[in-house]
Amino acid sequence: MALRIALLGAESTGKTWLAEALTARLSQQPGLRVARVDEYLRAWCEREGRTPRADEQAAIAAEQARRIDDAARCADVVVCDTTPLMTAVYSELLFADTALHASALEFQARLDLHLLTGLDLPWQADGLQRDGPHVREPVDRAIRRLLRAARLPHAIVLGQGEQRLHAALRALPPPLRDLGATAASGLFSGLLAGHATQAGWRCELCDAPECERLSRHRPQGAGETAD
Repeated sequence: MALRIALLGAESTGKTWLAEALTARLSQQPGLRVARVDEYLRAWCEREGRTPRADEQAAIAAEQARRIDDAARCADVVVCDTTPLMTAVYSELLFADTALHASALEFQARLDLHLLTGLDLPWQADGLQRDGPHVREPVDRAIRRLLRAARLPHAIVLGQGEQRLHAALRALPPPLRDLGATAASGLFSGLLAGHATQAGWRCELCDAPECERLSRHRPQGAGETAD
């Protein structure tokens, strides 16, 4: 069973850099098979020379999911540079289309860790994919709203350079957090089982890194509602 780490966030918040840095750092563990799944949308835009239409969003989300699932079949850890949830968010904000929400959240619930890159980095242009700094806050709010509605806890990743990487590493469960263990038979299935049974909490009111922690909730009662 692969541990799948989802990197989510608005444009120009360092998702790709963090995916590369996190993959490189985790790959230092002897015997640990680490795969990185890049953002399919970037390759799509470069190939087509444009951004996708509303009717092309579903296929892009499906291909992103397929690539993540393929990587998980032959790796111990998969670092996902975005997921179908990001396609769903942009479909909502750009095209007023929420049809992709259900399938994106269903897929997101199958992932193990959700890291949300904060808005503390300066916006930078990057070809067709980026619209401008004005879209970052609406995208960030939409991601948080969907994660909370689906009861998918997440950690906010802040900081510059190595500080940002260390913030992501601190959000990981042991033994990955300290990079102190080697891969062994059953390591990750045991890790996930143990981590899933821990009582979780997350501050719903602020994004202070010392306050908001990554956790996994126990199953909720049918009558409970999301924040």
